[in-house]
Amino acid sequence: MTRGASVGVGSVDIGSVGIGSVGVPGRVITVSDRVSAGVREDRSGPLAVELLAAHGVAAELVVVPDGHLSVRAAIVAAVDAGARVVFTTGGTGVGPRDQTPEATAEVLALRLDGVAEEIRRVGSAHVATAVLSRGLVGVTGRGARAALVVNAPGSTGGVRDAVTVVGPLIGHILDQVAGGDH
Repeated sequence: MTRGASVGVGSVDIGSVGIGSVGVPGRVITVSDRVSAGVREDRSGPLAVELLAAHGVAAELVVVPDGHLSVRAAIVAAVDAGARVVFTTGGTGVGPRDQTPEATAEVLALRLDGVAEEIRRVGSAHVATAVLSRGLVGVTGRGARAALVVNAPGSTGGVRDAVTVVGPLIGHILDQVAGGDH
């Protein structure tokens, strides 16, 4: 996948969110200097698109380089384009260019720390270093245009763990931020 390229995905009805048969609009953002430069294949982004589709999210895939500004701009662009689920993969570690959580924090109105901790817990059952992920989960606001933002590690295992935790919650979270009843 080249920088800025996108891939459409089939959709399913998730019911209570009121999106209908077109699915929930989403965007997967692969954050990687190497993938962005074309020197490494993106495996985690396409996997996230596939796994999210099983939870009713019709996501397109975008690749950006590591760094605060590129990640923040990609998240804002996704939300401005109508994405209700924004799923990033990569940039959550402790390396010098791993700045996805810092960029994400600037666009979140509410953090869902329990969800982020559960992703790390699920991951650590398989890989001890999963606890090093600094990924955030939260929503950009309240109302029908609010988006759920999820930071996953850049590995395929990290993506699987994140979708395992977040996937079943997507409809409920979006319904709640839009003002739905408990």
